[in-house]
Amino acid sequence: MKLLGQTEIFTNDRSSLNNLNEIISQRMLSSVFQPIINLSNGAVHGHEGLIRGPENTSLHTPFDLFNEANEKNRVCDLELLSLQIGLESFVKYSRANKIFVNVSPECLLQFDHNRVISLGYIESLGLSPKDIVLELTESSPTFDYSKLYNIIDSYRNVGFQIAIDDLGEGFSSLRLWSELHPEYVKIDKYFIRSINSNPIKLQFVKSIQKIAENSGTKVIAEGVETEAELAIVKDLNIAFCQGYLLGRPQPEPIHEIQENKKHLFKSKMISVFPNALGAQRQGNIRRLLVNAPFVDAMTSNDEVFVLFESNPKLFSIPVVKDKTPIGLISRSNMIDSFARPFRKELYGKDSCTDFMDERPLIVEGTITFHELSDLITQMEPHHLTNGFIITESGKYLGLGSGHALLREITEMQISAARYANPLTLLPGNVPINEHIDRLLESGITFWACYCDLDNFKPFNDYYGFRRGDQLIQLVGETLTKSVRIDLDFVGHVGGDDFILIFQSEDWEERCNHVLQHLEQVMPDFYDKDNHEIAGIECEDRRGNKIFYPYSSLSIGAVRIDPELFASHHEVAAAMTVAKKEAKNIAGNSLFYERRSRDSA
Repeated sequence: MKLLGQTEIFTNDRSSLNNLNEIISQRMLSSVFQPIINLSNGAVHGHEGLIRGPENTSLHTPFDLFNEANEKNRVCDLELLSLQIGLESFVKYSRANKIFVNVSPECLLQFDHNRVISLGYIESLGLSPKDIVLELTESSPTFDYSKLYNIIDSYRNVGFQIAIDDLGEGFSSLRLWSELHPEYVKIDKYFIRSINSNPIKLQFVKSIQKIAENSGTKVIAEGVETEAELAIVKDLNIAFCQGYLLGRPQPEPIHEIQENKKHLFKSKMISVFPNALGAQRQGNIRRLLVNAPFVDAMTSNDEVFVLFESNPKLFSIPVVKDKTPIGLISRSNMIDSFARPFRKELYGKDSCTDFMDERPLIVEGTITFHELSDLITQMEPHHLTNGFIITESGKYLGLGSGHALLREITEMQISAARYANPLTLLPGNVPINEHIDRLLESGITFWACYCDLDNFKPFNDYYGFRRGDQLIQLVGETLTKSVRIDLDFVGHVGGDDFILIFQSEDWEERCNHVLQHLEQVMPDFYDKDNHEIAGIECEDRRGNKIFYPYSSLSIGAVRIDPELFASHHEVAAAMTVAKKEAKNIAGNSLFYERRSRDSA
């Protein structure tokens, strides 16, 4: 295939520019470049070359352009032209970094067959293969993997580098990664969007980063649009990012990011990872799905009985009509009935609908565990033992058992107890310790605070656990509203004990705000009869009356210098000491210790 030369276009007929064949033959495309930024220092590492069709036409956007090419069976022709124009446009500007060019595996195989991306062509542009990253964009699972691997090796041997685009989307990007060993993988923007508030996306990206570290691959986070998203991917030690926050696609490559964005890379602050409890509560019930046999209304009771006898673990059998479940036959109901004298002989040849529950519990596979649990507890007890039918858009999928549901809920509660407090939904011991260790590893100084309610046990004994729970929830809400959620961490270790981890410089002012607010609202938790004495009187075990003033909050704070603390265990010990000092002060109190090298 001969490389096409540059042609100037002079025409007033804009409608002709909607013709893909003319666009390709006359090279009527233009390039824009989006920067790829080094997250360790904010430097421009490279640019992705993106293509645009003629302006003010229906084929201006890449989406419309390549859709049209797909319909006209000219995708590889368009890809080749896009690649050439991208490289030719890039060399017009000072090249201080790499150019990432998009190419699909299918077209790369075709290009290699026709030798159109030759070393001679690259050098004729004044480029070196080491300047170029071939970014594989997957559109089909039908290409020949073995041939692709050989071609990739031939390009890599002369200096090209390889990137896998849109990891997490497409047909086999993980397989490509494992077998091609690319220098870069780009995480699809879907997983970056709102990663600061989505624990599932966070876990996905953490896993990808871990694999990348073990395989020597650099990760590029695509679609970074907010400072909160940037802070998370930066804290995950991802190497590079790309997105509107740091640079939109422009006709000319940039040499550095905007001045007003440079502070984002100078800050040593550590972001707060989103709490995972919400994700645990929202898991859907497909994990409970059992591919059980089903019957139709024409099936006899004898046939159903044989199914139960041959499948000892089968607890129920659905009755389905035109893929829609209409009832459920339970093992216990049928076995008990057939055990009675002459019942099998009388009803064995009849339709199985005689023993069918016409109102079984039928749920969609998208329902969450907790929604299903709430639903079952509101229904008759037999639904728990008989199980439930799982559907997709009303069509039969399989069965779920009440026993499996209870086991799943129990496991989730045990797991949640380690990661979050079920009363306040605030992070529990594991996330607290992980966050403290992250801060220690970062080398920055922070303040760690242990918060404990005073006189809470007598309050709880006097008014009951419901009011006690309400008070604990109020404290959790007050602490959460008083911090910077992107910098400061609020945890609940259990009972009336909370943890605050501050990076905010005005941490002391925030603590005092908490104490002032609690002092104002605390009387509302006591009956009017107790307002006069500003507390409660309770009898001890010997019958002696003891006065307990209004509950208050003691906050013990420690300034944490990472050079003086080796782990979260040492930080926890220092916080505990500070809390005890705070509790020696009457009423709402803040005690803080500034630990120094001399006092350590």
